[in-house]
Formats: sequence, C-alpha cells, structure tokens
Amino acid sequence: MRIALAQLDVEAAAVEANCERAEVAIAEAADRGADLVALPEIFNVGYFAFDAYRREAEPVEGPTLTRMADAAREHGVGLLAGTIVEDLAETESVPTPTEEGLANTAVLFDRAGERLAVYRKHHLFGYDSAEAEMLVPGERLGVAEFEGATVGMTTCYDLRFPELYREIAEAGADLILVPSAWPYPRVEHWKLLARARAVENQLFVAAINGSGEFDGSTLLGRSTVYDPWGTTLASTGDDPDLVMADADLDRVDAAREEFPAWRDRRI
Repeated sequence: MRIALAQLDVEAAAVEANCERAEVAIAEAADRGADLVALPEIFNVGYFAFDAYRREAEPVEGPTLTRMADAAREHGVGLLAGTIVEDLAETESVPTPTEEGLANTAVLFDRAGERLAVYRKHHLFGYDSAEAEMLVPGERLGVAEFEGATVGMTTCYDLRFPELYREIAEAGADLILVPSAWPYPRVEHWKLLARARAVENQLFVAAINGSGEFDGSTLLGRSTVYDPWGTTLASTGDDPDLVMADADLDRVDAAREEFPAWRDRRI
C-alpha cells in the first residue's frame, strides 16, 4: 500500500484556502500513485485557532467533509480527512457521544468517497490549550477495513496513551494513522512516541503533522511513516510537503513471527 501524508501549511481560520491546499495535495498524491492519503489535525480551521472553533464547526455531513469525499472519489484514493471541529448537534448520520457540543473528528473514506469510519479524539489536550474546555471526547475505537488492511485512527495527543494503541492493535490493525498538530519545542516527544507505538505493537504508524504558525505556536512538521520495527520509511522537515511511503502490510505478521513479544505478555 502506498501511503501519502499531506503535511499542509495550515492557515488559522482560513477554511477555504486550507481546503484548497488539501485538494491540491490529494490530487498530487494520486498522481504519484498513492492508495491512501492522510491530512493533518483540524486541517481546515487550524488547531490553535480556538476562537474560530464554534463559528467554523460542521457536522460530519457538512461542506468540508463533503469536499474531501468528492476529492477521494475524483482521484480514486482512500482518504483520512485529517480532523475537523465537528458540531455534534448537527451530525445526523452517525452516533455521537452527546447530543450537543464540539468534537475533534476524523473520517476515513474509501476510493469511492464512501465513509468507512468516524473517529473522535479520545484524549483532549489540557496543557496551555483550550481543547479540553471546548470539546467532547470520543468514545468509540477508530478501526476500519480498507482494501484488505485494517486501519486504525488516533489523533495527536492520543500518542501519549499506549493503552489506546494496544486496543487498536488487538482489534487487528496493520496500520495506525495519527493526524496531528504537534508544535515546537516537543520535537523529541513527537519522534519518540510515534516510533514507540509502532515498535511495541509491531505495526505501521503514520504520523501526519501540519506546518505553520498560530499566535506564537509553530507546528514542527516531520510527518513520518514507521514500520513494525520502528524503522523510518519516509519523513520530512517542518515545511509543507507530501511524504510518500510504500508499506508492505505483510511485514506486520512477519515481524510478530520473527520477534514474538506478544506471546510473552503477562496480563
């Protein structure tokens, strides 16, 4: 499977411009043979644009995800539509954790633009962030089948909670996608945590970050794909970029057979 991570230059509260950048990246990824494309966290509004969350919140059936579904269908690729700020009160077609409020929500589409899964971020960031005050945490595991692969979904801060990743791995995941808005200065945390989640669960982890500045916070980029041994397959710096990696998903079973750490667990 060829994976493309679209490390977009995310502009605060500029929904139209950000969606256009996403559409351009999806088209380029398809031209380069991508099977599955992933976008960053809150790619349409910008994670740190908290003042715009309520104004720009949309249901799952709203304009941003409709555009992304159309792009997936037009270019014939699977797509993890980063995340958006979801208006739970307006969403109608999928269950919501509450009847109202906002959530940090990712949607996985197949090549026909059909919705495969909805994942709402479980762990809401409270450190110098308004996220935990403004958003409702998700409750459902993000796992879906895509063309013979079992794909898991988490979001950014979720990386710090290994028990969530183990649950996804036990659900059969070969690959976990992690749309993020990870800022400086925590570069080493970003690299360490994503690699650790790959190594300890012996699967592929694709961590997708954004690029850009928001009121003193700067996203550090470095979108990366790790294999089940924690080896970097593809990565980039902090500028906008399209990261491409070929993931042989048969290597998940091969790694677990060669180094059967799971069999040695004591629970």
